[in-house]
Amino acid sequence: MRFRSLTSLAALGLVLATAPALSAQGGPPAGGNPRGRMQAMLFEGITLTPAQQTQIDSIRTHYRSQMPAMTPGVPPSDADRQKAMQLMQASTKAVRGVLTPDQQAVYDKNMAAMQQRMGGGMPSGAAPAPGATPQGGPPKN
Repeated sequence: MRFRSLTSLAALGLVLATAPALSAQGGPPAGGNPRGRMQAMLFEGITLTPAQQTQIDSIRTHYRSQMPAMTPGVPPSDADRQKAMQLMQASTKAVRGVLTPDQQAVYDKNMAAMQQRMGGGMPSGAAPAPGATPQGGPPKN
């Protein structure tokens, strides 16, 4: 069961780090890309300003470049899984920092709903810890 939770968390981390934030504004991309749909779910009910969109795109690019390479069908190593989880947490914290308090409330609600849809695969401690420092930090805009 623990492996399933860690795998779900790592998968969500990859989705959060690799899906383009632009899909959040226009809904799922053509072709039904699952990562795009998940990203759109996180931003459902949130209208980003152009400045916020630019910052979120920059954050996504930054964390995507740090993600360990993973091969479909091959379980990631413990180190890669841990790094992916840490990057996902840092990315989520950075994205939340771009949002207004009202947008953060909607984002948090959407995140909880997504976690529930995934079968509760995220441990309760998976949310970013207040004051956590991202590895390398996102680029400043």
